Amino acid sequence: VQLQASGGGLVQAGGSLRLSCEASGSTSGLTIMGYYRQVIGKQRELVAVKTTNRMPIYADSVQGRFTISRDVGNTVNLQMNNLQPDDTAVYYCYFKRVIGTVVFWGPGTQVTVSS
Repeated sequence: VQLQASGGGLVQAGGSLRLSCEASGSTSGLTIMGYYRQVIGKQRELVAVKTTNRMPIYADSVQGRFTISRDVGNTVNLQMNNLQPDDTAVYYCYFKRVIGTVVFWGPGTQVTVSS
């Protein structure tokens, strides 16, 4: 499985950004896609994930501000509104089949929110 990510960048506090990630390769079946983020010196943390045909899961810190959606063909989008400086991090696309243990990570995308 290969993950191609797009989006991210620099925005002022209160602004919005959109991340997208498309999975290609052996992607059939029920899958989980979403985003984690990481700040240097800290552990990678969940932002939002969505399993095929199930409700999304959000981190408490982004609930109500971020919206995750999945398109046909294993593409995941993360709409990030009312961004805050604490949201500054490298965001990683995540892919995993529901059945199985292998996790695939996309290339990191920098999101920087200035105050």
